[in-house]
Amino acid sequence: MIGAEFWQRLRTPPDTLMLEIGAGGELLVAKLRALLSLVLLGLPLLNILTGEYSPAEGTAGLLGALLAIAFSQLWLWLARPPRRLRWLPWLTTAYDITLTTLVLGLLLRDSPAAGLNSMVVWAFYLFAILMTALRNDGRLTLFAGGLAILQYGTLAALVFALVDSPERLTSIDYGTARLSTVLQRELLLAIATAITATVVFRMQRLVELSGNDGLTGLPNRTLLVHRFPSLTDGARTSGCSLSLCLLDLDGFHRVNDEAGRAAGDRALRHVVQILQQGLEPHDWLVRLAGEEFVLVMPVPAGRAWERMDALRRELAASPFRPASDAAPIRLTFSAGIACWPHDGPDLSQLLRRADLRLRQAKLEGRNRVVARER
Repeated sequence: MIGAEFWQRLRTPPDTLMLEIGAGGELLVAKLRALLSLVLLGLPLLNILTGEYSPAEGTAGLLGALLAIAFSQLWLWLARPPRRLRWLPWLTTAYDITLTTLVLGLLLRDSPAAGLNSMVVWAFYLFAILMTALRNDGRLTLFAGGLAILQYGTLAALVFALVDSPERLTSIDYGTARLSTVLQRELLLAIATAITATVVFRMQRLVELSGNDGLTGLPNRTLLVHRFPSLTDGARTSGCSLSLCLLDLDGFHRVNDEAGRAAGDRALRHVVQILQQGLEPHDWLVRLAGEEFVLVMPVPAGRAWERMDALRRELAASPFRPASDAAPIRLTFSAGIACWPHDGPDLSQLLRRADLRLRQAKLEGRNRVVARER
């Protein structure tokens, strides 16, 4: 059911590609937050220029704006590359919601009606919820919406419980604070959360389709390009090597020619199954294109060669059978290995070096792994 899939996906932690995109989204949110903070500072100044300055509202707005500007610079600094702090979106989202509540609380000191009915300040709840869509994490959207509903509801409950005079709930500028108005705004927050969550759900589906291979279920080139910088960052931090193995199936076109396209698709899934059985926890297998794959391993080139050669022998010893009554087809691959950072500082240079060694393996008779030029 679509409804079950929707809620299940929202509650599920995002995959690697979504986290990478979300890191860029957090930086974009930080820049928007810094801009909105400057706009927020302009509101009390605008009231002064137009002669509509209210001491209580002006003080609350000014303090809130200054606080927002100071923290926005901190969040912007933390969001800049190469930092990828997974807790940062949660902290900044809680900050966005709570800062709005604090400004409303400052307005309450002079006028309870202003604290509950100020649409300009209350709208920042909506901005905080909508900005979670840029992080591509449905859990964050639900968290933002739930926190906004809880904090605004708590604020309203305290006002109605502590204000002893109905006259204090009325303001010339903000009207009368009513329970029905509060409930309507709580409903608007829930609607904004649902709409934003739907946007996140659609984004996740689109990214999933663009970042994964439909036939084998493996990550594709798009995901490799997005994730590789974080893999090198992790290798740099831990001080380990990173080997990129480019492998291509030998003479695979004959499977399609002899057994048909459908059998060729099953043969590719057979190859992936054999390769996956030999993977270790931190290995990463990617289908690059056609019958070409990339295997990234956090090991030196020598160890990568040993493991790739073992996978080569395992595949050669596990022939593919197109049908129950058909003769088995022996599948092999050739591979070239490049090691970061010795063979190149980025993905394109490593792929180029691995491709040269793959070509050498093909020229030397195929069904072999080459880790260095001869």
